[in-house]
Amino acid sequence: MATASQSVSIAFVRSALQNVPAARRALLLQRCGVVPDALADDRARVAAAAFGALWLAVAREIDDEFFGLDARRMKPGSFALLCHALAAAATVGQGLRLAVRGFNLFFDDVQASLTLAGREARLALVPAAQPARPDPEARRFADETLLIMLHGLLCWLAGARVPVARLDMAHPRPAHADEYRRMFSPQCSFDAARTQLVFDPRVLAQRAAVDAAALKAFLRDAPRSVFMKQVADSHAAFGERLRRRLRRAGSHWPTLEVLADELRLSPATLRRRLQAEGTSWRRLKDELRHERALALLGEGRLSVAEIASRLGYEDASAFHRAFRRRAGTTPAAARRATPDNAAP
Repeated sequence: MATASQSVSIAFVRSALQNVPAARRALLLQRCGVVPDALADDRARVAAAAFGALWLAVAREIDDEFFGLDARRMKPGSFALLCHALAAAATVGQGLRLAVRGFNLFFDDVQASLTLAGREARLALVPAAQPARPDPEARRFADETLLIMLHGLLCWLAGARVPVARLDMAHPRPAHADEYRRMFSPQCSFDAARTQLVFDPRVLAQRAAVDAAALKAFLRDAPRSVFMKQVADSHAAFGERLRRRLRRAGSHWPTLEVLADELRLSPATLRRRLQAEGTSWRRLKDELRHERALALLGEGRLSVAEIASRLGYEDASAFHRAFRRRAGTTPAAARRATPDNAAP
């Protein structure tokens, strides 16, 4: 089971799959490294990388980056296009207002607004009077998803996690309410007059911390980079810093000792920091090897044996065992489950 610091509730996985044809759900889960049986466990958590992969897989499957939650589809590529527009903003406020306008152009069933009220900035969502998909669960997930994207963009523009003073939800308290406290703020209210995030307005006047390199890095890791902005400040989460460092290193990973030296820590201290975050050096390597394996299987250019060699396994059978332990399926089955390799 994934640790809370770098994972999301299984409730989001269930919601993300609602508009995927039932016959395709297990295939998408397996492809993304999520064991289908986890859907039945209310306490289950899914690694951030796996949920990010699932978000992309669902978007490709139904041709919609917003999980089919609005009367209009958010065509794949829309979010990246919006980010390119935001990258030209001079201030955080200018960028966030542009993001609000962009999402309001994308959607019919929900509209966002940014207002200032005294010492509060309020990022609010207003549903349509007659949404095309009136199901309460779907409407709540639509609000959750749009808040995640807006807050993720706010944090990206600011160059750091922007604290949320209060979250108001115009929905009853769900079973996964603790997830809101972790992702947004300890101060949450339910059955509120409207759904909104409240934060310090002074951040809006800050210079936007976005350049070409930041844009490239953000989009390279999206959508994972979007929702993980709320979970932990990268300056404090050593596990996340090591993940990014290993991704940049490609196939030539530095040792723990080298990474500890880069962070000006002893290897023992770095191991303790990782343990405090609920992870370990070995677990990080296993997560990223699996993430890379899924990407290489999806590309379809290398054989399973070649992928095993590239990822540093002793042989194909060792890779097969490790993959099956983590994903609940074989590498060959995961490859067949990708959209490019699936039967029409």
